[in-house]
Amino acid sequence: MHCPFCRHPDTRVIDSRSTDDGAAIRRRRSCAECGRRFTTQETVLLMVAKRSGVTEPFSRAKIIAGVRRACQGRPVSEDALALLGQRVEESIRGRGSAEVPAHEVGLAILGPLRDLDEVAYLRFASVYRNFASLEDFEREIAGLRAERDGPA
Repeated sequence: MHCPFCRHPDTRVIDSRSTDDGAAIRRRRSCAECGRRFTTQETVLLMVAKRSGVTEPFSRAKIIAGVRRACQGRPVSEDALALLGQRVEESIRGRGSAEVPAHEVGLAILGPLRDLDEVAYLRFASVYRNFASLEDFEREIAGLRAERDGPA
């Protein structure tokens, strides 16, 4: 690790701590040349495999932005969106794989979004599952009602 102040290539780790429930490691470092101290954060890079074959780094911000569009005009706070993003990321990271198909990310969003706001869930599901007709919406609404009302 190069020192950010003097660019010397030799730095020493003084302290290491786990953060974000073990998803990252925070290291306190000291430069052997100039003596200044700085902090680094190391995280495991989670990749998302798109249908096109392209892979890109997982982005919680991208999840929140997509869900925000579905929640437009709904009584959903930014804190609730941030919490949903965290739940989705924890769910994806909990699978223990370094690369996840984009389809699984979408599925991981649907559950928490349904719990957050049913209308936003329908909006998101209609795009994600490519609803093509009114019957698709009716089927999904019937499933939501059955789930909410429970066994008769």
